[in-house]
Amino acid sequence: MADRTAPNCHLRLEWVYGYRGHQCRNNLYYTAAKEIVYFVAGVGVVYNTREHKQKFYLGHNDDIISLALHPERVLVATGQVGKEPYICVWDSYTVQTVSILKDVHTHGIACLAFDLEGQCLVSVGLDSKNTICVWDWRRGKVLAAAPGHTDRIFDISWDLYQPSKLVSCGVKHIKFWSLCGNALTPKRGVFGKTGDLQTILCLACAKDEVTYSGALNGDIYVWKGINLMRTVQGAHGSGIFSMNACEEGFATGGRDGCVRLWDLNFKPITVIDLRETDQGYKGLSVRSVCWRGDHILVGTQDSEIFEIVVHDRNKPFLIMQGHCEGELWALAVHPTKPLAMTGSDDRSVRIWSLIDHALIARCNMEEPIRCAAVSTDGIHLALGMKDGSFTVLRVRDMTEVVHIKDRKEAIHELKYSPDGAHLAVGSNDNSVDIYGVVQRYKKVGECIGSTSFITHMDWSTDSKYLQTNDGSGRRLFYRMPSGKEVTNREELKLVQWATWTCVLGPEVNGIWPKYSDINDINSVDANFNNQVLVTADDYGLVKLLRYPCVKKGAKFKKYLGHSAHITNARWSHDYQWVITIGGADHSVFQWKFVPERKSKEALHIAPQEILADSNSEESDSDQSDVPEMDSEIEQETQLTYRRQVYKEDLPQLKEQCKEKHRATAMKKRERAPGSGVKLHFIHGYRGYDCRSNLFYTQTGEIVYHVAAVGVVYNRQQNTQRFYMGHDDDILCLALHPLKDFVATGQVGRDSSIHIWDTEMLKPMSVLKGFHQLGVCALDFSADGKRLASVGLDDNHTIVLWDWRKGEKLSAMRGSKDKIFVVKINPYLPDKLITAGVKHMKFWHKAGGGLIGRKGNMGKTETMMCAVYGWSEEMVFSGTCTGDICIWRDMFLMKTVKAHDGPVFSMHALEKGFVTGGKDGIVALWDDTFERCLKTYAIKRAVLAPGSKGLLLEDNPSIRAISLGHGHILVGTKNGEILEVDKSGPITLLVQGHMEGEVWGLATHPHLPLCATVSDDKTLRIWDLSPSHCMLAVRKLRKGGRCCCFSPDGKALAVGLNDGSFIIVNADTLEDLVSFHHRKDIISDIRFSPGAGKYLAVASGDSFVDIYNVMSSKRVGVCKGCLNYITHLDWDRRGKLLQVNTSAKEQFFFEAPRGKRQTIPATEVEKIDWSTWTCVLGTSVEGIWPVISEVAEVTAACLSNDRKVLATGDDLGYIKLFKYPVKGKYGKFKRYVAHSTHVTNVRWTHDDSLLVTVGGGDTCLMIWAHEPEGHREIRQCDSEESDIESEDDGGYDSDVTRENEINYTIKALSTNMRPMTGVKPHLQLKEPSVDERQGVVRPPVSRALPQPEKLQTNNVGKKKRPIEELVLELVFGYRGNDCRNNVHYLNEGTDIIYHTASVGIVLNLTTSCQSFYVEHSDDILCLTINQHPKFPNVVATGQVGDIGDMSATSPSIHVWDAMTKQTLSVLRCFHAGGVCSVSFSATGKLLLSVGLDPEHTVTIWKWQEGAKVASRIGHTQRIFVAEFRPDSDTHFVSVGIKHVRFWTLAGRALLSKKGVLSTLEDARMQTMLSVAFGANNLTFTGTISGDVCVWKEHILVRIVAKAHTGPVFTMYTTLRDGLIVTGGKERPSKEGGALKLWDQELKRCRAFRLETGQIIDCVRSVCRGKGKILVGTRNAEIIEVGEKNAACNILVNGHMDGPIWGLGTHPSRDVFLSAAEDGTVRLWDIPEKKMLNKVNLGHPAHTISYSPEGDMVAIGMKNGEFIILLVASLKIWGKKRDRRSPIQDIRFSPNSRYLAVGSNECAVDFYDLTLGPQLNRINSCRDIPSFVMQMDFSADSNYVQISTGAYKRLVYEVPSGKQVTEQSYIDRITWATWTSVLGDEVVGIWSRNTDKADVTCACVSHSGLNIVTGDDFGMVKLFDFPCPEKFAKHKRFLGHSAHLTNVRFTNGDRFVVSAGGDDRSLFVWRCVHAPH
Repeated sequence: MADRTAPNCHLRLEWVYGYRGHQCRNNLYYTAAKEIVYFVAGVGVVYNTREHKQKFYLGHNDDIISLALHPERVLVATGQVGKEPYICVWDSYTVQTVSILKDVHTHGIACLAFDLEGQCLVSVGLDSKNTICVWDWRRGKVLAAAPGHTDRIFDISWDLYQPSKLVSCGVKHIKFWSLCGNALTPKRGVFGKTGDLQTILCLACAKDEVTYSGALNGDIYVWKGINLMRTVQGAHGSGIFSMNACEEGFATGGRDGCVRLWDLNFKPITVIDLRETDQGYKGLSVRSVCWRGDHILVGTQDSEIFEIVVHDRNKPFLIMQGHCEGELWALAVHPTKPLAMTGSDDRSVRIWSLIDHALIARCNMEEPIRCAAVSTDGIHLALGMKDGSFTVLRVRDMTEVVHIKDRKEAIHELKYSPDGAHLAVGSNDNSVDIYGVVQRYKKVGECIGSTSFITHMDWSTDSKYLQTNDGSGRRLFYRMPSGKEVTNREELKLVQWATWTCVLGPEVNGIWPKYSDINDINSVDANFNNQVLVTADDYGLVKLLRYPCVKKGAKFKKYLGHSAHITNARWSHDYQWVITIGGADHSVFQWKFVPERKSKEALHIAPQEILADSNSEESDSDQSDVPEMDSEIEQETQLTYRRQVYKEDLPQLKEQCKEKHRATAMKKRERAPGSGVKLHFIHGYRGYDCRSNLFYTQTGEIVYHVAAVGVVYNRQQNTQRFYMGHDDDILCLALHPLKDFVATGQVGRDSSIHIWDTEMLKPMSVLKGFHQLGVCALDFSADGKRLASVGLDDNHTIVLWDWRKGEKLSAMRGSKDKIFVVKINPYLPDKLITAGVKHMKFWHKAGGGLIGRKGNMGKTETMMCAVYGWSEEMVFSGTCTGDICIWRDMFLMKTVKAHDGPVFSMHALEKGFVTGGKDGIVALWDDTFERCLKTYAIKRAVLAPGSKGLLLEDNPSIRAISLGHGHILVGTKNGEILEVDKSGPITLLVQGHMEGEVWGLATHPHLPLCATVSDDKTLRIWDLSPSHCMLAVRKLRKGGRCCCFSPDGKALAVGLNDGSFIIVNADTLEDLVSFHHRKDIISDIRFSPGAGKYLAVASGDSFVDIYNVMSSKRVGVCKGCLNYITHLDWDRRGKLLQVNTSAKEQFFFEAPRGKRQTIPATEVEKIDWSTWTCVLGTSVEGIWPVISEVAEVTAACLSNDRKVLATGDDLGYIKLFKYPVKGKYGKFKRYVAHSTHVTNVRWTHDDSLLVTVGGGDTCLMIWAHEPEGHREIRQCDSEESDIESEDDGGYDSDVTRENEINYTIKALSTNMRPMTGVKPHLQLKEPSVDERQGVVRPPVSRALPQPEKLQTNNVGKKKRPIEELVLELVFGYRGNDCRNNVHYLNEGTDIIYHTASVGIVLNLTTSCQSFYVEHSDDILCLTINQHPKFPNVVATGQVGDIGDMSATSPSIHVWDAMTKQTLSVLRCFHAGGVCSVSFSATGKLLLSVGLDPEHTVTIWKWQEGAKVASRIGHTQRIFVAEFRPDSDTHFVSVGIKHVRFWTLAGRALLSKKGVLSTLEDARMQTMLSVAFGANNLTFTGTISGDVCVWKEHILVRIVAKAHTGPVFTMYTTLRDGLIVTGGKERPSKEGGALKLWDQELKRCRAFRLETGQIIDCVRSVCRGKGKILVGTRNAEIIEVGEKNAACNILVNGHMDGPIWGLGTHPSRDVFLSAAEDGTVRLWDIPEKKMLNKVNLGHPAHTISYSPEGDMVAIGMKNGEFIILLVASLKIWGKKRDRRSPIQDIRFSPNSRYLAVGSNECAVDFYDLTLGPQLNRINSCRDIPSFVMQMDFSADSNYVQISTGAYKRLVYEVPSGKQVTEQSYIDRITWATWTSVLGDEVVGIWSRNTDKADVTCACVSHSGLNIVTGDDFGMVKLFDFPCPEKFAKHKRFLGHSAHLTNVRFTNGDRFVVSAGGDDRSLFVWRCVHAPH
């Protein structure tokens, strides 16, 4: 029988031939030690050319494809491909990992680059978005990430002169990135006219923002900023693959085989053409260059590395070569010399010297080579080709001996016979041909048994037999040389094989895994001498196994390096080396074989580090002979903590169910009960599956856990305090070194770890987001700063945390098997150990990863516990066999026998150790485990008198042990906690049931006692009085599920699981009677009330038996139930039984006979029941939750005063309802402490306590009942019910609009006007009349020269074009759907607000505005930092698309209001936009809320751009979230039927709903605003006008009708604590929409806003010194004096948009605007203010001045138009001839006519000389669509009209005839030009206007420029005319989507643009070109 362990010898990688030049670039560098670093396959290679030595970095598990060198040139970063690729940063000197960066990229890492300091690393992924990621690589943290480009990125580089700037390039693009906050923002390089848009392959940055880049056509493109400055033509003949910058200049390498050197200004120095040198060849292509001093390294496409010395540059040295293109399959070893021969698809055959590590011969063939063999005498080399031929060469000089082609398909295998006489050639034609060597390779035989291609062959030693393997997995034998198949297996019995390279056959069964039929092993070779076998497979693994290995699934050692498939593996002739070749990676690996005797000596060599991820478990797993596993441990490893439903899933489930239940929720539901319960004591300790979870705290209390509760037990007072932050089973507990904090980990889908303090029981930090299913082990570091945790997921992930910050420092997969312990090294917090099933690993932190090495021991044992000793390398671990292993570093020094059976717990003391085991013995040891100083046996005999219970058995299994305060604390598997005095006596402190579910529970009829019975086969009696102890216990022969006291309390009935039941004496627990009538479980048992004459016994087989207690006879059976019976209750008279079954049926039976009764529901309620423990019936209908499908109510119990019903359910909740609970979904109070299902609940006889038992958690919990009125506010107060009440405090149109508004980003804008037809730039030009008639005009026409297109008004001056527009003024403020967005700055001298995408700072003394314009889309919220350390720091949040971190993602900008400098940009996942921002008290944190469906709440460290925490906020809209003004950890959010009080703990956000039940009739309304007072008071303003006052999270009072309408805004003054509120109400004598309150909101003073509005609606308030700043819904900002209540309007704007009409005065710098809000307003540019406004009462659409400026015409939406006299604002005339909106209105230049264009496809002419009755004189007909713009000709004889069908028409005035002759139209000179259509302006239409349009335009008075506005909100400046498509232009951003109008003012001084969505007017100053 062969040994089933892995072989003891091993392989060490000695040399790698090759270099990866294909598909990779820039991957070859000199290190600081002048070594060369590069990579091949999955190996990083450091090659010392002087000593000709290689070192290897083996940390990757797949192909490496990118490499970057740290600026100090010692560290290297490499990136790999794979599904979850990672980046390793490693030291090129020690080849050890320094950091691992993972969990961001997918597919692979294409490029890497370090910045100048070497602090940051940037990486580019191969995913579809080519994600770019910036890392703080030492900490393994992502600083920023963004989608890179839609196409491949080839190179990325940091700007070495400007920090936080990067450049990337790739397919048809180059991008310049800036890093600010967590945002990477790109700008695309502009190729312009200087060069062609093309693919850029490489780049290098220089100073002064210059970037050099190499292009695909061989040019060098030189960039300045983002613009292409110049090109260096033909730098290379074709693509430039590599560019390398050094001190002297730049080196470039190209596809043309040249390397060029350039100086620092990119002037050429020299060129080296490698094709022309000795080693060169045609087609040489350079992939990588590195220039250092006088040496240049060059890597080529064909896997060569050249080294060039600059002064002798025509003699390059070839220092490394390898195979190139295609696959590498052929490998043969020389029979007598240390040579290896390889042949590849690149058609070359190469001979390598294994001693010199060099290529010694190379020969090129005609065909790709697939296999090779060397004859026995070493003279001939046979090569099998892909085309079916084979060639034989002489090895000596590589000359051809013979070339034979007998087959069509590839030759896959050939071998010479051992006697050298024959050559067997196996082909893919399914046959083997035999050739005679001496007969000049004449064919002598043929083997044709196979039905598939031949894969492997071996000769027998006597050359008489050949065995083959084929592709179908068959193994055949042939007689040689004839080739006859051997069918009789007998004659093969004695055959000896000369070689063994076959993969089939009994000797190599073990190479295949068990139960698998895959054929992924490509090659095998046996080493007969050492009895080992090497295999090579498709996964890039080289494995070493014993030979022969007969059983499948043999153990092995495995070696990674080749990344993809390995095609062949062979031993060298003297078995010193193994050679393996990689298919796709073209590489040849040479491994040194270290035999057994040597590997013993090699122990002191550090083993090659492996990444935990390479799962070397299977490899060294010598598990075949592991001893039987201990039953307890086995049980524990099989426990699954998976849940059907996790608590985290409940909100979603509720949402899904709510839809169904909306209707029922409308009914008025009972309120929750007034009384509550509070957890008082728990009997139980979780010992059966947890270890080392019991400690002394600083104060000598004892901390442990059970169910979902952390317990702090005071042994002096026998009281318990509880940490209730968890919501599911706690599985592990660790104590902080200062013994005041505890960490606990729980079960959960995304399981969390809480760190809490044992004094206050408050969470300090909550860690989540990394462990699935649960957390099973924890440990603090010695300095208390770090915490290590292990998860229950399949890989048992290990995470190292900085727990206070809540940050994950590192993470790695731990092991496939369960891990029991993790311990951090007390001396070196970067090191840790894990121990578990067949597992002991030593880890050290490397950046974001951990690197693990296995403990070095003979066979791997299962470790149960481990501790560090007195020095950093000493580790002691306890095994499952009772040994203690002593380790130094990772080597096992010795083992000591400590216990019989497993060692479950150990604890290190100052001088020694204490251990505890399954044998129930506590042992004290000295500090080296030499001597056992003392043992204590846990026995009943030594139990001290003060014990709180009884030991169930002697020597219980010990699971936890800890020392302190002169005692040893012991936790047992049976759920007992004992304290062992050093002198011997043992005190039992706490105990509970053992493993197994607890179901049976009964309370005593008149004493404070209860009885429980459990599946652990015990019946126990507990004292509920303050002594809290177990009074009696009795072992039963079977487990039980129910019990009941008799009414006099003397007898106790117990139902057992085998269908029997017993009645025992309640004091002595001795049997009185027993019966066994049923086969199934007895599920409930009840004495009848009164004298207790009858006993009802319910069983699982659906019967209830009724016994007469006195006569001990069965007197009746209740039949008729169909299912398992779950609950029983008697009525008060003892005559009627109520029964529930598991199918939710309810039955009634008459006692004692058991006759079934049907009782209507109305009657059931009237019956006087003695007890109520049933869960069905109308009186308890409301106890079933919304999600009853997943959460059964398992138990109920009505209090004896019949007021409160307690229930327990499957999710572990205890709920209290007011009885009766009629109607569905009653309101309740809910308590979490049990972790899994609650099996039973009972009130004590006086209702003072509620007792509950948990199924899986084995706990007995005692809750104190607190009657109504007794209310201290506690943190664990119950949660409110599931369904909120429907009514939310009323309706308000403003709130509804704000809630339902849908913000889209500008880039997705669509048409504002309902256009039809073909866009101008897509229309085909119609031929002119001349062209149609074929008339050819002479080139010089005698006709007059074409007249001016446009009458120019300032003809006298020399005309100058406009170069630039500068934003000067903005009239507008976003108040209608944004709030809290106006603030004072600088002590009230400036104010800040926003509109559209512009932040505006207005100086109140000068009225000057300055702007922040970095936002790319609309700003939705604004806040200022009030901390003095951050003066004038502002945060604004904007609209965004999906949160994919690209440039259109929503973002928050933090900026300086005075300098307008961006301090940080935070890209966020708030899809849709950011709707609220708030700074914390210290100013360092920023809180943001999103508009995404989850309404996410996020906290940022804004200076670093780091996200601290994020959490789903609410299912409906959250309006505002604000930090408490005195806190960095507490904030409040308000929204639709929502108020939540949040706490930041580490990285976790914990929240509590506001509790309303304290006030009669309080209901959850929509909350709109929030303010704060001292002593944890919070004020929230509601939609109904009330203000709620909260203390902590509990409603304490309501300020009724603080405003008559919604309270939209509140402001807390930090100075004096006064609170300002703003709301919506009608101004009256008493009240106003603005009020100032005292600190408690008791007294107030109202202010009236003198705006003249019927209803004032205040949206924003802020208070400065003596002044209050108010922003209103009507776009006004008003300053109100506190003393005199005087109002001063600072900012005006249109309140509703769009602003359609815009008219500029012909001679002054004033203009008019007309909007949907029914006002016309007159604005003065020099005065920077609104001069006047006229209320028209109807929405206005268009406005125009007369040529003299004395009249104004206004067109209305209802079809009316009005003419006003400017001087008096009197109406001169008005008329309504149309019923649809007037789109444009114009005076003719001679002031005679008025043209009115409308939506009715018509233009009407009016003659103004006929007076104000305005009779229509004519109109233009046949207009194909509505009119958009109109312009008169200079002579007033024509009008041009642009229409909604994208057609421009010209008509005569006043006749209204259409002019169609194009040549005629071309001669007209126009007075103005506002049309967006016409040949002259085709160039203003851009390519991406498929959904959106150019909406307005205006040509300057000089006629040289045209300015346009479009649906994307851009203002663009073009030259006029612009007849060429897609004309060049400048764009100016700031408006929201949809510009409606744009105009030049007189003299072209300003441009005014009017916004649609933003209701704002922007005034831009024109900058003219110099003369």
